[in-house]
Amino acid sequence: MQKSKSEKYHKILNSAGAVFAEHGFYKATISQIAARAGVADGTLYLYFKNKDDILYQYLSFKTDVVFEKMNVAVAKGTNAESKLRNLIRCHLEEFQSDRNMAIIFQSEVRYLRDIESQVKNISKMYLDLLSDIIEQGQIEGSMRQDLFVGLVKRFILGAVEGVISTWVNAHGRYDLGSMADPLVDLYMTGVRGG
Repeated sequence: MQKSKSEKYHKILNSAGAVFAEHGFYKATISQIAARAGVADGTLYLYFKNKDDILYQYLSFKTDVVFEKMNVAVAKGTNAESKLRNLIRCHLEEFQSDRNMAIIFQSEVRYLRDIESQVKNISKMYLDLLSDIIEQGQIEGSMRQDLFVGLVKRFILGAVEGVISTWVNAHGRYDLGSMADPLVDLYMTGVRGG
């Protein structure tokens, strides 16, 4: 099986993303993916074992691309708060720029047991980024030291995923990236009135 990351390979991956987003993973077929990519059904088997492998490689590819951008965005921050803003803004903007990816991550992968370990690894990578930022904020004094880092990072991830899910369900009718600052402001200041 050829594993080169050719133009055809990426065209198939992107076509699969569109088909999975439109029809759902279980209803999507190899024929639909091949037709969308403009290749014969058999061509997919030169690059992938089966439909599950296509999804696995799609998620791996998208994860690599997005996390590279997230790491760059975080590195540009000068303190914990700016790193958190950059991370969340990048996360939201990447999902907004690829609605198919947003649909797949929010609607499909949660229910597929075969890729459960891959999803856990993706979550762990994100939570590790958040841990570093939160711990830096606690050292700087911009974030309370009495907070449990594990709880805080899951709170942030849950809020971001909730905003993305709402955007997906609203068919992308508003600027998802514009939600980054309100999310960080909510986290940094809380909901308690003055």
